[in-house]
Amino acid sequence: MKAIVFNKKANPDKLVYCDVEKPIPNDNEVLVRIIAVSVNAADYRSMKMGLIPKKKIFGADIAGIVESAGRNIQQFKPGDEVIGEIADYGFGGFAEYALAPEKLLVHKPSKISFEDAAALPMAALTALQALRDKGNIQKGHQVLVIGSGGGVGTFAVQLAKYFGATVTAVCSTKNVEQTKKLGADDVIDYTIENFTKRKRSYDIILAVNGSYPLLACKRILNPKGRYVMVGGALSQIFKAIIFGWLMSLGAKKIRFLAAKPKQKDLEFIVTLASDGKIKPVIDKYYLLEKTAEAVRYLGEGHARGKVVINVQ
Repeated sequence: MKAIVFNKKANPDKLVYCDVEKPIPNDNEVLVRIIAVSVNAADYRSMKMGLIPKKKIFGADIAGIVESAGRNIQQFKPGDEVIGEIADYGFGGFAEYALAPEKLLVHKPSKISFEDAAALPMAALTALQALRDKGNIQKGHQVLVIGSGGGVGTFAVQLAKYFGATVTAVCSTKNVEQTKKLGADDVIDYTIENFTKRKRSYDIILAVNGSYPLLACKRILNPKGRYVMVGGALSQIFKAIIFGWLMSLGAKKIRFLAAKPKQKDLEFIVTLASDGKIKPVIDKYYLLEKTAEAVRYLGEGHARGKVVINVQ
Protein backbone atom coordinates (compact mmCIF):
# COMPACT_ATOMS: atom_id res chain seq x y z
CA MET A 1 0.00 0.00 0.00
CA LYS A 2 0.98 3.66 -0.30
CA ALA A 3 1.75 5.53 2.90
CA ILE A 4 3.48 8.62 4.24
CA VAL A 5 6.43 7.41 6.31
CA PHE A 6 8.51 9.54 8.68
CA ASN A 7 12.20 9.51 7.77
CA LYS A 8 14.37 11.82 9.87
CA LYS A 9 17.01 11.92 7.11
CA ALA A 10 14.58 13.10 4.44
CA ASN A 11 14.51 16.80 3.61
CA PRO A 12 12.84 19.17 3.91
CA ASP A 13 9.78 17.65 5.59
CA LYS A 14 10.89 14.18 6.75
CA LEU A 15 7.63 12.74 5.40
CA VAL A 16 8.09 10.37 2.46
CA TYR A 17 5.41 9.00 0.12
CA CYS A 18 6.31 5.36 -0.52
CA ASP A 19 5.21 1.72 -0.59
CA VAL A 20 4.94 -0.22 2.67
CA GLU A 21 3.51 -3.57 3.63
CA LYS A 22 -0.27 -3.63 3.98
CA PRO A 23 -1.19 -4.38 7.63
CA ILE A 24 -2.96 -7.61 8.61
CA PRO A 25 -5.47 -7.42 11.48
CA ASN A 26 -5.19 -9.72 14.47
CA ASP A 27 -8.25 -11.19 16.19
CA ASN A 28 -9.00 -7.90 17.96
CA GLU A 29 -8.36 -5.44 15.14
CA VAL A 30 -10.28 -3.90 12.26
CA LEU A 31 -8.54 -3.17 8.96
CA VAL A 32 -9.90 0.07 7.50
CA ARG A 33 -9.47 1.14 3.88
CA ILE A 34 -9.00 4.85 4.37
CA ILE A 35 -10.91 7.28 2.19
CA ALA A 36 -9.98 10.48 4.02
CA VAL A 37 -7.83 11.52 6.97
CA SER A 38 -7.35 14.90 8.61
CA VAL A 39 -4.22 16.56 9.96
CA ASN A 40 -3.97 17.63 13.61
CA ALA A 41 -1.55 19.59 15.75
CA ALA A 42 -0.80 16.25 17.40
CA ASP A 43 0.91 15.16 14.18
CA TYR A 44 3.43 17.97 13.78
CA ARG A 45 3.94 18.51 17.50
CA SER A 46 4.75 14.81 17.99
CA MET A 47 7.29 15.09 15.18
CA LYS A 48 8.90 18.16 16.76
CA MET A 49 9.16 16.41 20.12
CA GLY A 50 10.57 13.23 18.59
CA LEU A 51 7.53 11.13 19.53
CA ILE A 52 7.46 8.96 16.43
CA PRO A 53 4.93 6.11 15.99
CA LYS A 54 6.37 2.60 15.91
CA LYS A 55 5.41 2.18 12.26
CA LYS A 56 6.54 5.76 11.53
CA ILE A 57 3.15 6.66 10.05
CA PHE A 58 1.26 9.61 11.55
CA GLY A 59 -2.42 10.45 11.07
CA ALA A 60 -5.09 10.03 13.76
CA ASP A 61 -8.48 11.01 12.33
CA ILE A 62 -9.65 8.44 9.79
CA ALA A 63 -12.78 7.82 7.76
CA GLY A 64 -13.10 4.79 5.54
CA ILE A 65 -14.56 1.37 4.87
CA VAL A 66 -13.94 -1.81 6.84
CA GLU A 67 -11.82 -4.10 4.67
CA SER A 68 -11.67 -7.00 7.13
CA ALA A 69 -12.16 -7.67 10.83
CA GLY A 70 -10.61 -10.02 13.37
CA ARG A 71 -12.65 -12.93 14.72
CA ASN A 72 -13.34 -11.17 18.03
CA ILE A 73 -14.77 -8.03 16.43
CA GLN A 74 -18.51 -7.71 17.08
CA GLN A 75 -19.50 -4.16 16.15
CA PHE A 76 -18.18 -3.98 12.59
CA LYS A 77 -18.09 -6.09 9.45
CA PRO A 78 -16.50 -5.72 5.99
CA GLY A 79 -18.20 -2.96 4.01
CA ASP A 80 -19.18 -0.85 7.02
CA GLU A 81 -18.34 2.85 6.75
CA VAL A 82 -16.50 4.01 9.86
CA ILE A 83 -14.93 7.00 11.61
CA GLY A 84 -12.10 6.72 14.11
CA GLU A 85 -9.43 8.48 16.15
CA ILE A 86 -6.39 6.20 16.38
CA ALA A 87 -3.65 8.33 17.97
CA ASP A 88 -3.71 6.16 21.09
CA TYR A 89 -3.25 3.07 18.91
CA GLY A 90 -0.02 4.30 17.33
CA PHE A 91 -1.48 6.57 14.62
CA GLY A 92 -1.23 5.13 11.07
CA GLY A 93 -3.83 7.21 9.22
CA PHE A 94 -1.57 8.71 6.54
CA ALA A 95 -1.88 5.53 4.48
CA GLU A 96 -4.27 3.58 2.28
CA TYR A 97 -5.04 1.14 5.12
CA ALA A 98 -4.86 1.33 8.91
CA LEU A 99 -5.58 -0.92 11.89
CA ALA A 100 -7.81 -0.02 14.81
CA PRO A 101 -9.49 -1.71 17.77
CA GLU A 102 -13.27 -1.51 17.57
CA LYS A 103 -13.48 0.71 20.68
CA LEU A 104 -11.88 3.55 18.69
CA LEU A 105 -14.33 3.34 15.79
CA VAL A 106 -17.95 4.35 15.22
CA HIS A 107 -20.28 3.89 12.26
CA LYS A 108 -20.35 6.74 9.75
CA PRO A 109 -23.86 7.99 8.94
CA SER A 110 -24.67 8.24 5.25
CA LYS A 111 -25.47 11.96 5.66
CA ILE A 112 -21.80 12.74 6.42
CA SER A 113 -19.21 12.70 3.65
CA PHE A 114 -15.93 10.89 4.25
CA GLU A 115 -14.09 14.22 4.16
CA ASP A 116 -16.35 15.81 6.78
CA ALA A 117 -16.18 12.60 8.83
CA ALA A 118 -12.37 12.68 8.89
CA ALA A 119 -12.46 16.27 10.14
CA LEU A 120 -14.54 15.42 13.21
CA PRO A 121 -12.78 13.17 15.75
CA MET A 122 -9.84 14.76 17.54
CA ALA A 123 -10.81 18.42 17.21
CA ALA A 124 -14.48 17.96 18.08
CA LEU A 125 -13.73 15.54 20.94
CA THR A 126 -11.23 18.03 22.37
CA ALA A 127 -13.79 20.85 22.26
CA LEU A 128 -16.50 18.63 23.77
CA GLN A 129 -14.41 17.29 26.64
CA ALA A 130 -12.99 20.73 27.41
CA LEU A 131 -16.38 22.42 27.62
CA ARG A 132 -18.40 19.61 29.18
CA ASP A 133 -15.94 17.68 31.36
CA LYS A 134 -13.43 20.36 32.41
CA GLY A 135 -15.61 23.44 32.01
CA ASN A 136 -18.87 21.94 33.31
CA ILE A 137 -20.75 24.05 30.77
CA GLN A 138 -24.34 24.98 31.61
CA LYS A 139 -27.12 26.73 29.75
CA GLY A 140 -26.71 30.49 30.11
CA HIS A 141 -22.97 30.37 30.77
CA GLN A 142 -20.73 33.08 29.38
CA VAL A 143 -18.02 31.31 27.36
CA LEU A 144 -14.89 32.83 25.86
CA VAL A 145 -13.14 30.84 23.11
CA ILE A 146 -9.57 32.00 22.47
CA GLY A 147 -8.56 30.84 19.00
CA SER A 148 -11.89 30.28 17.29
CA GLY A 149 -10.45 30.02 13.78
CA GLY A 150 -8.82 26.59 13.89
CA GLY A 151 -10.14 23.04 14.09
CA VAL A 152 -10.85 22.89 17.83
CA GLY A 153 -12.01 26.50 17.98
CA THR A 154 -14.60 26.15 15.22
CA PHE A 155 -16.12 23.16 16.99
CA ALA A 156 -15.92 24.86 20.39
CA VAL A 157 -18.03 27.80 19.22
CA GLN A 158 -20.68 25.48 17.77
CA LEU A 159 -20.76 23.14 20.76
CA ALA A 160 -20.95 25.98 23.27
CA LYS A 161 -23.97 27.36 21.40
CA TYR A 162 -25.49 23.86 21.30
CA PHE A 163 -25.22 23.70 25.10
CA GLY A 164 -27.02 27.04 25.40
CA ALA A 165 -24.10 29.33 26.23
CA THR A 166 -23.44 32.90 25.16
CA VAL A 167 -20.20 32.80 23.19
CA THR A 168 -17.50 35.41 22.80
CA ALA A 169 -14.75 34.37 20.40
CA VAL A 170 -11.21 35.64 19.85
CA CYS A 171 -9.56 35.27 16.45
CA SER A 172 -7.61 37.09 13.74
CA THR A 173 -9.20 39.46 11.24
CA LYS A 174 -9.53 36.85 8.49
CA ASN A 175 -11.59 34.56 10.75
CA VAL A 176 -14.05 37.12 12.14
CA GLU A 177 -16.81 36.57 9.58
CA GLN A 178 -16.42 32.80 9.67
CA THR A 179 -16.73 32.80 13.47
CA LYS A 180 -19.87 34.92 13.32
CA LYS A 181 -21.42 32.46 10.85
CA LEU A 182 -20.68 29.61 13.28
CA GLY A 183 -22.92 31.33 15.84
CA ALA A 184 -20.64 33.39 18.07
CA ASP A 185 -22.54 36.19 19.80
CA ASP A 186 -19.50 38.47 19.90
CA VAL A 187 -16.17 38.27 18.08
CA ILE A 188 -12.98 40.02 19.18
CA ASP A 189 -10.25 40.62 16.60
CA TYR A 190 -7.07 40.16 18.64
CA THR A 191 -5.07 42.28 16.16
CA ILE A 192 -7.19 45.24 17.20
CA GLU A 193 -8.24 44.58 20.81
CA ASN A 194 -6.87 42.76 23.86
CA PHE A 195 -9.79 40.87 25.40
CA THR A 196 -8.13 40.80 28.84
CA LYS A 197 -8.58 44.59 29.04
CA ARG A 198 -12.35 44.40 28.66
CA LYS A 199 -14.58 44.94 31.69
CA ARG A 200 -16.29 41.62 31.18
CA SER A 201 -16.05 38.23 32.88
CA TYR A 202 -16.75 34.64 31.86
CA ASP A 203 -17.83 31.33 33.36
CA ILE A 204 -15.54 29.37 31.02
CA ILE A 205 -12.47 30.47 29.13
CA LEU A 206 -11.37 27.87 26.57
CA ALA A 207 -7.82 28.57 25.38
CA VAL A 208 -7.10 26.90 22.05
CA ASN A 209 -4.42 29.30 20.82
CA GLY A 210 -2.43 32.25 22.04
CA SER A 211 0.02 33.02 24.80
CA TYR A 212 -1.99 35.31 27.05
CA PRO A 213 -0.82 35.46 30.71
CA LEU A 214 -2.67 32.98 32.91
CA LEU A 215 -3.16 35.55 35.67
CA ALA A 216 -4.75 38.03 33.26
CA CYS A 217 -7.17 35.33 32.10
CA LYS A 218 -7.93 34.27 35.65
CA ARG A 219 -8.84 37.85 36.55
CA ILE A 220 -11.69 37.88 34.01
CA LEU A 221 -13.20 34.62 35.24
CA ASN A 222 -16.47 34.81 37.15
CA PRO A 223 -16.48 33.44 40.70
CA LYS A 224 -16.18 29.63 40.34
CA GLY A 225 -15.21 30.19 36.71
CA ARG A 226 -12.93 27.76 34.86
CA TYR A 227 -10.03 28.36 32.49
CA VAL A 228 -9.42 25.31 30.32
CA MET A 229 -6.31 25.10 28.15
CA VAL A 230 -6.21 22.66 25.25
CA GLY A 231 -3.50 24.22 23.09
CA GLY A 232 -1.49 27.34 22.37
CA ALA A 233 2.15 28.17 22.92
CA LEU A 234 4.10 25.27 24.44
CA SER A 235 5.37 27.59 27.20
CA GLN A 236 1.77 28.34 28.18
CA ILE A 237 0.84 24.66 28.17
CA PHE A 238 3.73 23.82 30.49
CA LYS A 239 2.77 26.68 32.82
CA ALA A 240 -0.83 25.45 32.97
CA ILE A 241 0.31 21.91 33.76
CA ILE A 242 2.93 22.90 36.35
CA PHE A 243 1.27 25.89 38.06
CA GLY A 244 -2.40 25.22 37.35
CA TRP A 245 -2.96 23.47 40.69
CA LEU A 246 -1.41 26.39 42.57
CA MET A 247 -3.54 28.94 40.72
CA SER A 248 -6.64 26.80 41.39
CA LEU A 249 -6.50 26.99 45.19
CA GLY A 250 -9.41 29.46 45.26
CA ALA A 251 -12.84 29.21 43.66
CA LYS A 252 -11.52 29.91 40.17
CA LYS A 253 -9.90 26.90 38.50
CA ILE A 254 -7.12 26.51 35.93
CA ARG A 255 -7.28 23.23 34.01
CA PHE A 256 -5.37 21.54 31.18
CA LEU A 257 -7.06 18.98 28.97
CA ALA A 258 -5.41 16.11 27.13
CA ALA A 259 -8.42 14.76 25.25
CA LYS A 260 -9.00 11.00 25.16
CA PRO A 261 -10.85 9.11 22.44
CA LYS A 262 -14.09 7.68 23.81
CA GLN A 263 -16.52 5.77 21.63
CA LYS A 264 -19.61 7.26 23.31
CA ASP A 265 -18.26 10.79 22.92
CA LEU A 266 -17.44 10.22 19.26
CA GLU A 267 -20.91 8.76 18.68
CA PHE A 268 -22.40 11.89 20.28
CA ILE A 269 -20.31 14.15 18.02
CA VAL A 270 -21.19 12.14 14.92
CA THR A 271 -24.90 12.31 15.78
CA LEU A 272 -24.73 16.08 16.15
CA ALA A 273 -22.98 16.33 12.78
CA SER A 274 -25.49 14.01 11.12
CA ASP A 275 -28.35 16.10 12.53
CA GLY A 276 -26.77 19.33 11.27
CA LYS A 277 -26.15 20.71 14.78
CA ILE A 278 -22.41 21.05 14.12
CA LYS A 279 -20.42 21.10 10.89
CA PRO A 280 -16.68 20.90 10.31
CA VAL A 281 -15.00 23.86 8.66
CA ILE A 282 -12.48 22.56 6.12
CA ASP A 283 -9.87 24.98 4.83
CA LYS A 284 -7.93 22.85 2.34
CA TYR A 285 -7.87 19.41 0.75
CA TYR A 286 -4.71 17.55 -0.29
CA LEU A 287 -3.93 14.25 -1.98
CA LEU A 288 -2.06 11.62 0.05
CA GLU A 289 1.23 12.25 -1.78
CA LYS A 290 1.00 15.92 -0.71
CA THR A 291 0.67 15.12 3.00
CA ALA A 292 4.01 16.75 3.87
CA GLU A 293 2.72 19.99 2.36
CA ALA A 294 -0.53 19.66 4.32
CA VAL A 295 1.29 19.13 7.64
CA ARG A 296 3.56 22.09 6.91
CA TYR A 297 0.56 24.31 6.13
CA LEU A 298 -1.23 23.40 9.37
CA GLY A 299 1.97 23.81 11.37
CA GLU A 300 2.33 27.39 10.17
CA GLY A 301 -0.78 28.19 12.20
CA HIS A 302 -2.84 29.86 9.50
CA ALA A 303 -5.40 27.15 8.74
CA ARG A 304 -9.04 28.20 8.94
CA GLY A 305 -10.64 25.10 10.41
CA LYS A 306 -9.42 21.65 9.37
CA VAL A 307 -7.03 20.33 6.71
CA VAL A 308 -8.16 17.08 5.08
CA ILE A 309 -6.29 14.55 2.94
CA ASN A 310 -8.14 12.57 0.28
CA VAL A 311 -6.56 9.13 0.31
CA GLN A 312 -8.76 7.21 -2.16
